[in-house]
Amino acid sequence: MAKAFGIIASTPRRINIRGLQDYRPAAAFSFCGRYRVIDFPISNLSNSGIDNIQVYLHDNPRSLTEHLGTGRHYNINSKRGKVQLLYGKQGFINDIYDTDVSEYLTNIDYIRRMIQDYVVIMPSYMVFKQDFETLLDLHIESGVDITMLYHKVDNARDHFLNCRYLTMDKERNVLSVEENHGNSKEKNIYMDTCIMKKSLFMDLVKKTVEYSSAYSLTQMIDVKCKEGKLKIKGFAHKGYFAAIDELTSYYDANMSLLENDETKDIFRHDWTIYTRTTDSCPSKITETAKVKGSLISNGCTIEGTVENCVIGRGVHIAKGAVVKNSILLAYAKVGENVTLDCQIVDKWANISKIKELISKPYEPGYIKRRDNL
Repeated sequence: MAKAFGIIASTPRRINIRGLQDYRPAAAFSFCGRYRVIDFPISNLSNSGIDNIQVYLHDNPRSLTEHLGTGRHYNINSKRGKVQLLYGKQGFINDIYDTDVSEYLTNIDYIRRMIQDYVVIMPSYMVFKQDFETLLDLHIESGVDITMLYHKVDNARDHFLNCRYLTMDKERNVLSVEENHGNSKEKNIYMDTCIMKKSLFMDLVKKTVEYSSAYSLTQMIDVKCKEGKLKIKGFAHKGYFAAIDELTSYYDANMSLLENDETKDIFRHDWTIYTRTTDSCPSKITETAKVKGSLISNGCTIEGTVENCVIGRGVHIAKGAVVKNSILLAYAKVGENVTLDCQIVDKWANISKIKELISKPYEPGYIKRRDNL
């Protein structure tokens, strides 16, 4: 039996991805054509032998609930293992009360009933690979109270601006958890992932409410860091890491997986990324089509030119259309002789009357779900 259960937190209020988030939480965003963002944290836990997972839901949960289903497609095979969907309290007088801690408090009985001694807390808007079986063993051996996962970056001045970072001493003792204001290019970005005993977690939830009803768990950990009453260590993550914290980062994260080195790191034969499968026919690429450097999902019909794109299931790109450097979500349609460059096209959008949409990679365009252009 695993020593820990997993918690996947809902998307924090500070994350607001224009357009896409109007229809679903970041956890339900399509990623790399056939996956959802939530598939990566759940697969990390499942591959680490953690088969009791609580997923916290908030706004627009329908698509995420539908995708998660019973959770059996995440290779959770034990009799007691399950993916449990938990909802936070709705209808706050003020959004400041709408925190992860309020969701944990609403469901505190479900947390108390978990028989595992430890909890692994993960975000639902970040993509990375992490072996938690090894990390949990290191955490227990170290004797610290909390282990916090971070990723060192050299582009924090322009990226990860909705994330927090860790300040640490030479022994990686965490001194504080600060907001990234982009005032320095090198930061140890906190991956909203930590390990601690269940008893400590429940105690922190209680103390957070007593300290401030508007505080998140991370803010409470920051308070504890500064008080110096807990042993809190940072652990450096290596490999692919993406935080989907704005529209541009969603675009960049998808496009980066067109690079072979990035793809090899996150998709490995010994580390399956599980997802809900959708049965459909293979994609049809006609004699008039030209496809280069792209990911094409099942059920597509490609008759035009596609370069450097991520194409979701059931997309139709008509003859004479040119689509470059773009992300097309499932069942989008691109009509004849339409040119798209650096666009994110949401599900079921149909572009046929507007013949040219061109943006820049640092500010990709967004086409609304079911829109007709």
